[in-house]
Amino acid sequence: MNTLLQRLRGLFGGRQEENGYYEDEYGDSDDLQDVQDGSERHLFTALDIGTAYAKAIIVEVHGDQAEVLGVGRHQQSYTHMSDGIVTDISGVISNCNEALLKAETAAGGTIAPAAVIGIAGELVKGSSTTVSKQRQQPSKPITAEELEGLITSAQQKLLKSAKERIAAETGYQNIEVRLTNAAVISVRIDGQVVSNPIGFRGRHFTLTLFSAFAPLMQLGALETVAQGLDLTLVTIVAEPYALARCLSNNAGADSGAIFIDIGGGTTDIALVRQGGIEETRMFALGGRTFTRRIATSKGISLKDAERLKINYSNGDIKGNGRDEIQAILAPECQTWMDSVELLVEELAKGELLPPAIYVVGGGSALIDIHQRLESFPWTERLPFSRQPIVRTVQPDMVSSIVDREGLLLNAQDITPMALAYQAIELQNENNVLERALDRVINAMHI
Repeated sequence: MNTLLQRLRGLFGGRQEENGYYEDEYGDSDDLQDVQDGSERHLFTALDIGTAYAKAIIVEVHGDQAEVLGVGRHQQSYTHMSDGIVTDISGVISNCNEALLKAETAAGGTIAPAAVIGIAGELVKGSSTTVSKQRQQPSKPITAEELEGLITSAQQKLLKSAKERIAAETGYQNIEVRLTNAAVISVRIDGQVVSNPIGFRGRHFTLTLFSAFAPLMQLGALETVAQGLDLTLVTIVAEPYALARCLSNNAGADSGAIFIDIGGGTTDIALVRQGGIEETRMFALGGRTFTRRIATSKGISLKDAERLKINYSNGDIKGNGRDEIQAILAPECQTWMDSVELLVEELAKGELLPPAIYVVGGGSALIDIHQRLESFPWTERLPFSRQPIVRTVQPDMVSSIVDREGLLLNAQDITPMALAYQAIELQNENNVLERALDRVINAMHI
């Protein structure tokens, strides 16, 4: 699957390559002008197909910012989504269409066919790897072929790892796996970071690549949803990756952060260290798990249990009633915290973890979750140098997404905002590394 910039070029008629490079290889790109019916407006729809809600945001990209024009949300049925995965395509299309119509109405009738769609679920595998080459002739300038060779080596390594992980978790050895998104995190020559290695001399050539993969079945369902909505699918992005990219500036380039997205069906975790996303993990436990626990314990419908959970989270239930709900949720909260600990330990790989935890998603509104994160003995159980700061991200903390009308409400809107941020990167990514990555992905047919 192509990277963001390449897919948009293909969709909207970017310039052809000459000798393997675009005409403005070392300059800024204006390839993406006139993407909407001959106008110069860069309009995109960010679609978050969540387990609990379908959320659509229509944005217009201006340089390194995206202005929110319209927002729409529509609740998903319990039979339409399961643990972040589409289980009823026609039902999801209907729900997403309602969210999209609301967003277009809020945007004054503006329609943005170019869509960025998020993907989640336990079988979405995102990780990074570092590959190195000791050059036999360090005095010779590094060539594009050398760069592509290093990217190919890294991409093959990541693809093999993703296939093995998915096979181990499903028990099936031949599941078709496809690339959702990839990015070159860093390139070093003799230990020095460079943004474009072409023409440099040196002996030690090192590259770090991040890639996310998902089963073809899951990606195909999202592509069918996009077709059913008459959207031009620009890219499908692993949501933890989008989240980490969007919020990494908040984390600081050196210290990094852990990002936790608590959705309706899954919890997604991403680790950013030294300015680059290292790996993502997901597990199938989210807000609906807590709702089901209340419904089962109290013998009420899921709809009533959801309402009760929201009232409890908002502090509208007091006294014995509050204590009862807290006791009902305690086992699930402990299971959730145990899962977070396990996955963060996997992500750490024995190395020091950044001292910041950013929490987003509708499930983060549950006060019990925040209390567990705050009180957990992080430094005793995991490689933290100090107790990390836990923060719930609110829309006004994302400086790159401009919401003049106040349409974005709380932490549940951060994930679709992160997908909208991908439209900004799509608009601005046009460099040697991106184009080399495009060619490698095309050659590997992944």
